[in-house]
Amino acid sequence: MFKKILVAYDGSKGAEIALDKGFELAKLCNAELLTITVFRHYSLLESSFSMVRPAEPEKIDDAMREYARDIADHAKGEGTKRGFRVRAFIKNGPPSRSIIAFAEEHDVDLIVIGSRGLGSIENYLLGSVSYKVTGLADCPVLVV
Repeated sequence: MFKKILVAYDGSKGAEIALDKGFELAKLCNAELLTITVFRHYSLLESSFSMVRPAEPEKIDDAMREYARDIADHAKGEGTKRGFRVRAFIKNGPPSRSIIAFAEEHDVDLIVIGSRGLGSIENYLLGSVSYKVTGLADCPVLVV
């Protein structure tokens, strides 16, 4: 059925549910399991909505990359606990487009994504990542 399953994982409650479902499906289909964690470049526009102003904005990207690495490592650790070898990837960019591009590059058969993640103010204006992924993906998408 599915040979390669991609779980979009941002550490949110919805992403945890998606990861669990990804493990379940990978076991059922004897499929390879990949995870992708996407972090976004620090945006001065988004920071203008916040009362908190960082002293060194150039270091925020480094902090976000490190946080994404921790999230990806958590997904790999969960896989190890359950007897799976999980390949975890970290990308920088717009979440929806990054997930779609990654899925196409790696010939993914199924994308599993939570219905709500850790989104930003952009999601309230333009729609959720899961909604965009379902509309743009060439492969099946399971929203949990």
